[in-house]
Amino acid sequence: MSSRPLKRVLVANRGEIAMRVIRAAEELGLDTVAVYSEADRDSGHVRLATEAVEIGPPPAQRSYLNADAIIDAAIASGCDAIHPGYGFLAENAAFAARCAAAGLRFVGPRPEAISLMGDKAAARETAASVGVPVVPGTAGGIGSVPEATEAAARLGFPLLIKASAGGGGRGIRIVDRPDELASRITAARNEARAAFGDDSLYLERYIPSARHVEVQVFGDGDGDGAVHLFERECSLQRRRQKLIEEALAPNLSPAVRASLHSAAVTLADAVAYEGAGTVEFLVDRATEEFFFIEMNTRIQVEHPVTEMICGLDLVREQFRQAGGLPLSFAQDDVKPRGAAIEMRINAEDPANGFMPCPGTIREFDLPAGPGVRTSTPMRTGSVVPPFYDSLIAKIIVWDVDRPAALARARRAMRELRIEGIKTTAPLIGDLLSRPEVVDGSYDTGFVERWLGT
Repeated sequence: MSSRPLKRVLVANRGEIAMRVIRAAEELGLDTVAVYSEADRDSGHVRLATEAVEIGPPPAQRSYLNADAIIDAAIASGCDAIHPGYGFLAENAAFAARCAAAGLRFVGPRPEAISLMGDKAAARETAASVGVPVVPGTAGGIGSVPEATEAAARLGFPLLIKASAGGGGRGIRIVDRPDELASRITAARNEARAAFGDDSLYLERYIPSARHVEVQVFGDGDGDGAVHLFERECSLQRRRQKLIEEALAPNLSPAVRASLHSAAVTLADAVAYEGAGTVEFLVDRATEEFFFIEMNTRIQVEHPVTEMICGLDLVREQFRQAGGLPLSFAQDDVKPRGAAIEMRINAEDPANGFMPCPGTIREFDLPAGPGVRTSTPMRTGSVVPPFYDSLIAKIIVWDVDRPAALARARRAMRELRIEGIKTTAPLIGDLLSRPEVVDGSYDTGFVERWLGT
């Protein structure tokens, strides 16, 4: 890999992840360019960057998903790289290719890896081909309802319908009985088409008592040098939207833990992966059997918990790689230390079906103290716009072991104060004291059972 130092980077995102990337870049001595929609003119990432460029009206399709406007802004402002953050264009292979064609370094994997791993059906096939266990399911996409019915008969019920190009829980339906299949295929197809512009689907077996465990990897692009940074537990979720994540995952046997890490590295090397990525697995709570489900070809929302236990800056490592430098560590250099927990705070009303709650924040006080890290673009007086994801803050804590980290997390949530809008903060605070969370016995269905939804 030839060294090509970066000097100026455009951050093609908004909110807390844009601020996270800008801070890492500026610590490396890079100039930063923020982009913003008309709705985000006063947002935190705009204030933080060296320069800011308005790229369009509030709807994401006309601003943060407007590849032409973003690339034009990068060229006009003299950037040599674009960091996509997460969401929006972060896993868009065509955008990554366009960056390269424009002479801009895309801070992420090569377009070929994004394309391969972004198609969930193709990713499953790739994983299976190198011996990584996959959930039993259709080998490729499903076409007609009769074809799906035939496949479902082989797989058995319950099963999952999943969007091949999906993410964030969209385009997914659980099917308990054969007579539900046709209507839920239609619903999943419609949702996938609206969310991703791609309505292809596939089927897989549904594992009711599953845990969602993911492994952070970094690839060198050569196919033989990927490393892992251990795993994160992401099972505290509602309708596949994560609420709380932690590292390391509790109550995993050493053998299964090591096998998860090995499987993730094997897959990353198989596709000559370059940069930061996350390999996601389902783990059957009863048997500890695990299955690959997908790979996210970007930095994750929950990457801070990995940073906290490893003592690393993952975004800094992304920039090092983008500039042609090797990772600053080898596999044997990194040992996990203590426990970290991240709480996602969303502008949503849990008492009203988690409806988004845009509006003006009248009071905003963040927790502080030893082992507490916060990430937010918000402050008192900030306006939460109705156009984007409802995440407004992340509270991350670290301590020497999991019980101490849980106690610190509960203390941090008691300190957090947000007035003027409804948020998920009270719900998160309650969750942290639930016996199933305290002893680590929860699974992906726990939150919905607890809420009765």
